[in-house]
Amino acid sequence: MAITQIQLLSLPVTDQDRARDFYVDTLGFELLGDNRMGPEQRWVQVGPKGAATSITLVTWFDTMPPGSVKGLVLETDDLDGDVAELTRRGVAISGGIQDAPWGRFVSFDDPDGNGIVLQATAGRG
Repeated sequence: MAITQIQLLSLPVTDQDRARDFYVDTLGFELLGDNRMGPEQRWVQVGPKGAATSITLVTWFDTMPPGSVKGLVLETDDLDGDVAELTRRGVAISGGIQDAPWGRFVSFDDPDGNGIVLQATAGRG
């Protein structure tokens, strides 16, 4: 096997514009692409600045209903600062910051209910 990385994750959403705005304006991701794929579909791709893996915001997979993804894990170097900024931007952080043997984390949802974990891994860096 010569697999070297995870390139892309498809994330099911109901409204690509609303999802794009959340991931770009609220989470600070880069907009990597927003292109038509024929008359009925768009390719909307976002990702953290400089990250190898990105996300495409999809509406066309019947087997992937919006909000069905749980456990999309994002890493941060400043959990406290990011949580404060997300709260200021109107993101509901359920349960507050949690401590675990491996680090600290919070959980929240995107506008479609896809579950996101923002974590700071202990000893990382």
